[in-house]
Amino acid sequence: MIVEELAPAKINLALHVRQRRPDGYHELETLFAFLRHGDTVRVGSSEEASFTLTGPFGAALAGEADNLVTRAASAFAQAYGGGPFAITLDKQLPIASGIGGGSADAAATLRACARLGGVAPDDPRLFAIAETLGADVPACLLGRSAVGTGKGEQLEPIDGMSGVPVLLVNPGVAVSTAAVFKAWDGVDRGGIPDGSLKARAVAGRNDLEPAARAIAPVIDTVVARLASAPGVTLARMSGSGATCFALFESERACADAAAAIRAEQPRWWCLESALA
Repeated sequence: MIVEELAPAKINLALHVRQRRPDGYHELETLFAFLRHGDTVRVGSSEEASFTLTGPFGAALAGEADNLVTRAASAFAQAYGGGPFAITLDKQLPIASGIGGGSADAAATLRACARLGGVAPDDPRLFAIAETLGADVPACLLGRSAVGTGKGEQLEPIDGMSGVPVLLVNPGVAVSTAAVFKAWDGVDRGGIPDGSLKARAVAGRNDLEPAARAIAPVIDTVVARLASAPGVTLARMSGSGATCFALFESERACADAAAAIRAEQPRWWCLESALA
């Protein structure tokens, strides 16, 4: 039996950094949202553990014997039994790009292993495992729009904006999450206001954007280009960058913007999708 799980791209509609924590993480308030497209993870029981990479960004992970996917499978087996697992990751999302690719892959692996093992997807032990793998993995395991607090693992689901067209653009640069957080200026500019998901997103900001722009100035160009497209309702960098996103009023406006950017910047990575 082979189980397939989508590992959807994650964006931070807003990301407010409140303070540095003694454990090395940062206290955050963020609005997580997920797209209808992403990587795909296929998992099956096997006599011998294996990990296979496919997809346009698979080569970037080639040669890594230890990664979030294999760690997730190992952690599941230790907690629940089962395995070994044969895993195939179809890597469609760029690496180190602020859209939760590795975290989403780990969460999809946990969901797939859970399906194989007859474990409920909301089993608290799954979320405990997810938290040990990374700050964004619990949100990716939940897989729906949510307010994240703490280091991002304390989740409150929030409805709204499903189906809104989204365009992701990455200028082809990888930005280190650790480097961006280290470069954060340490200023607490306040939390995310109350309201609907859309209102909170528009009123919010990404406190990591200035630090990421200093490391990769091309982010300035990407955000400005997205913000100038007709029909845009919000343009912002996601996570620690360098991927940026724009929300659109219509699928047509999103498609037109994608076509124009691909023509102007053929080396940039673009993904047209919609909020899940």
